[in-house]
Amino acid sequence: MSEATNDLVGKNRADALPKSWEPQDHESTLYEKWVDKGYFTADPASEKPAYSIMLPPPNVTGQLHMGHALDHTLMDSLVRRKRMQGYEVLWLPGMDHAGIATQTKVEAKLKAEEGKDRYDYGREEFIDRVWEWKQQYGGTITTQMRAIGDSVDWSRERFTLDDGLSKAVQTIFKQLYDQGMVYRDYRLVNWSPVLETAVSDIEVVYKDVEGEFVSIRYGSLHDEEPHLVVATTRVETMLGDVAIAVHPDDERYAHLIGEEFAHPLRDDLKVKVIADDYVDMELGTGAVKITPAHDPNDYEMGLRHNLDMPIIMDEQARIANTGTRFDGLSREEARVAVREALAEQGRIVKEIRPYVHSVGHSERSGEPIEPRLSLQWFVKVDEMAKMSGDAVRNGDTVIHPQSMEKRYFDWVDNMHDWTISRQLWWGHRIPIWYGPEDENGERDVVCVGPDEEAPAGYEQDPDVLDTWFSSALWPFSTMGWPEKTPELDKFYPTSVLVTAYDILFFWVARMMMFGTFAGKFTPEILGEGKGGRPQVPFTDLYLHGLVRDEKGRKMSKSLGNGIDPMDWVGRFGADALRFALARGANPGVDLPIGDDHAVAARNFATKLYNATKFALMNGAGVGELPQRQALTDADRWILDRAEELRKRVDAYLDDYQFAKANEALYHFAWDELCDWYLEIAKTQIPRTDADASAEEQQRGRTTQIVLGRVLDVVLRLLHPTMPFITEVLWTALTGEETVTTAAWPTADDTNGGVETDLDARRRVEDSIKLITELRRFRADQGVKPSQKVPARLDFASADLAGQEDMVRQIARVEAPGEDFAASASIEMRLSQVNLDVALDTSGTVDVAAERKRLEKELAAAQKELDTTGAKLSNEQFLTNAPEQVVEKIKVRQKVAQEEFERVTARLETLPEK
Repeated sequence: MSEATNDLVGKNRADALPKSWEPQDHESTLYEKWVDKGYFTADPASEKPAYSIMLPPPNVTGQLHMGHALDHTLMDSLVRRKRMQGYEVLWLPGMDHAGIATQTKVEAKLKAEEGKDRYDYGREEFIDRVWEWKQQYGGTITTQMRAIGDSVDWSRERFTLDDGLSKAVQTIFKQLYDQGMVYRDYRLVNWSPVLETAVSDIEVVYKDVEGEFVSIRYGSLHDEEPHLVVATTRVETMLGDVAIAVHPDDERYAHLIGEEFAHPLRDDLKVKVIADDYVDMELGTGAVKITPAHDPNDYEMGLRHNLDMPIIMDEQARIANTGTRFDGLSREEARVAVREALAEQGRIVKEIRPYVHSVGHSERSGEPIEPRLSLQWFVKVDEMAKMSGDAVRNGDTVIHPQSMEKRYFDWVDNMHDWTISRQLWWGHRIPIWYGPEDENGERDVVCVGPDEEAPAGYEQDPDVLDTWFSSALWPFSTMGWPEKTPELDKFYPTSVLVTAYDILFFWVARMMMFGTFAGKFTPEILGEGKGGRPQVPFTDLYLHGLVRDEKGRKMSKSLGNGIDPMDWVGRFGADALRFALARGANPGVDLPIGDDHAVAARNFATKLYNATKFALMNGAGVGELPQRQALTDADRWILDRAEELRKRVDAYLDDYQFAKANEALYHFAWDELCDWYLEIAKTQIPRTDADASAEEQQRGRTTQIVLGRVLDVVLRLLHPTMPFITEVLWTALTGEETVTTAAWPTADDTNGGVETDLDARRRVEDSIKLITELRRFRADQGVKPSQKVPARLDFASADLAGQEDMVRQIARVEAPGEDFAASASIEMRLSQVNLDVALDTSGTVDVAAERKRLEKELAAAQKELDTTGAKLSNEQFLTNAPEQVVEKIKVRQKVAQEEFERVTARLETLPEK
């Protein structure tokens, strides 16, 4: 803080603020100023301690949704605070090429505009078209990031298909391949018949659909001869049945184990009865049909029993390779045709229709996913998964909240090999090349690194890598790996990864795998981890919950309950959006939110604006405090409370307790600073120096400094969450250039780190209680706010002699005159004494008007008693209503009864008409 700020104390500077706070008038201008000034640009040559976060890269096709807004708000809170604490901060932004999402979007656009699909263009031209689309439309989300105030280093923005990141992808693929950790094999995958590619689990959404449940008879049609009945929702898959499984302990079928039945519709297949513990004897008939190439559970059983795995559907989910009349039919057509064929043989035992069951659908294209055996590329994960688990167990990476560790270990300790190939054109092409066929029909296979060339005449594998492959390298590829760079030396490993718990497996665990793998094989670039272990990609992992609607439901298009964060920015301002989200962000817990939260946050911003405007009008500024003994009790109290707040906020933010930190800031700023200290300050600052004594003038200047310092601290503490309004208010208060690079508050900014003055606190808290009770009495008596009421009370007995003037001014009670005659009294318990207050309300109340008001309140209370009484005497209602509903009505009845009694008692005290 510059010394010049002392010169601002005592001056009316209300004109330093706009007439009112309209976020849209300031946010864009402020953001561009911050960027132009270079406040967000990281310097790897800096001697400051490093702090770094990699922004989880949003899809290039995407727009900011509430999950992003929460993510970004929390990250921005962390990095803005660290800048103020003197760290060299790198918050690196970027976007993901989003293979399936982008290719699907561009294909749909070209189909609509030109009537062509990607095959009409060919691979190279189609990819050129996708790049054109990316340049034209891919920046929407970056504009939105600026709108919400993300303080990222735009000079280092990256894209997962950048040359540097592409080199990183090729490098790690080559390393994995050379280590024998990449292989090609047939495995069951989620297959999208529309996109004609394998898709990841995260790209599958489950929906309840109406289908059918058909029971089929295998074996003899005669009951006395060997047979089994199985049931299925997908009767067409029986064309690939190779076995029927029963439980080994099921005595009903023990004699059939090892039996082979002829396939009802295929001459080339036999259906063998096998025993497996997976089968539930109590479910259905206790027998399960096995189609290993088209069902995940059947596939695992097929591996255990070394079963054949005939693939009966092509890439578009049409029946194929069965040698039957069903070849060429779609799944849906075959479902009907196969059922009819079996019915003709008398093999349909039972049909249930409609039958509601859950079916996985492609998130991008909408059709049912087909589990399908397919030739794909895989990464062996055993070694990397173990290193990822050990990194957390050893404390190299710490998960917040700790309760999420179990979920993490459940993933990494039970991970299957990762399908990394996708049958797409947009993405990182797999760097595998195949030579010409030899006389045996076999081809040489070569993995080509980033600085290598494939031999002449070799053809590259047509598949691309899973989008998660390149994003798993994000923490270090974005800083130049596999090259040794100043950014890696300074900022790696990154300080924290902030993300939602729902992508713990899909992204977080894979970053940990690739991070520890790269750390193990390139320690000269990434550095050595703790205890000589492989370096980790981030030292902290903070997992937040999902943003849900006010009823706790997932936001979705079908429910129509989604909230566009940019709508909130337009209606309430970016600070309101950010504060509403941060105030509800408890570690690992879902966040229900609605317009009411944004309104409350906007009102809070308005409260801060009004408080600062008042302070500036009354000469508040950030100056040097006088000695402690020169401060009033209220001054000491608010400074002590500000110091307690500062320590609490620091402790909460160090532990990623965003909700607690912002809740503490909210209640201090609103309840203590605005509601009380501002009111007390009005009594301590003289209206004009001309009418004030030297002592009053000094007290007034001290109050201006205290108010200025406390506001300064509050605004700096709030800046990470509410950057725009705090920038405007703080620069007006201090005359400084920006709060963005201001120092984070310390004890020197509050009470100097001295022990809390408990006597001052007690006296102020007793005064607040006394004022509150007097205000309540005035309201109950119907006394107008502007009217003063004579009151007699012994301030000295309560150790409040020094607070008498302040209490009387704020509570609007005056000293009793000679003709004082008490018409009412109240007794209250303060910290040390019971205090009796005698009041004379004669002449302060319009009896007729007060009686009318109270009678209206009495009627409302009676109506509520009648309503709740009727419901609680209704036996049918009590029987059928949920317990919590009944309990709420009982509470309403109790409140109404208390109100009825209070108003009745007050009416009895009024003089007769």
